[in-house]
Amino acid sequence: MFRHSSRFLTRAATSTMRWRRPFSSTDLPAESVADSKFAEAWTKAIPNVDPPKTPSAFMTPRPPTPSSIPSKLTVNFVLPYSSELSGKEVDMVIIPATTGQMGVLPGHVATIAELKPGVLSVHEGSDVNKYFVSGGFAFVHSNSYADIIAIEAVPLDRIDPNLVQKGLTEFTQKLSTASTDVEKAEAQIGVDVHSALNAALTG
Repeated sequence: MFRHSSRFLTRAATSTMRWRRPFSSTDLPAESVADSKFAEAWTKAIPNVDPPKTPSAFMTPRPPTPSSIPSKLTVNFVLPYSSELSGKEVDMVIIPATTGQMGVLPGHVATIAELKPGVLSVHEGSDVNKYFVSGGFAFVHSNSYADIIAIEAVPLDRIDPNLVQKGLTEFTQKLSTASTDVEKAEAQIGVDVHSALNAALTG
């Protein structure tokens, strides 16, 4: 039975790899080879129904990777409910990645980084705008575009230090008195976020 299971798993993995889209930061074609094969297979199976559109049909092509490194980094910074920066050309961004603070300049290698609670700095000449982000992801493309998606974000100068200290004290107390795993996890998240807020304000 296990021999049959391994054969099925191998077959499934091979099929998945065949349909997997390669990672690339260059132009996205309007229709990929995988989508063409899907449409062809659909037409053979159900000739009387038009094949449905796949996600790539709704994607707009990105600018191609330039032959030389541009002078600016183009940043898109979005939240679930708003767009903080859209196509903003800046000199550098520093993101709070889970592996540490990561500076992104024009020409940076393609990277995907998970964000932890911390300060996101946007550098434009002598101006530096700082945001506190609670978490998210940053997608850095080799064509000097960076897409930053955060769950929550607020300009650093709008944060009240007194409320941060109050929240840190409350969640620390909750953590010490928590009796269930859920209560401990919730309290620990509160302590981590408020500790990061406090460090951002004092550092």
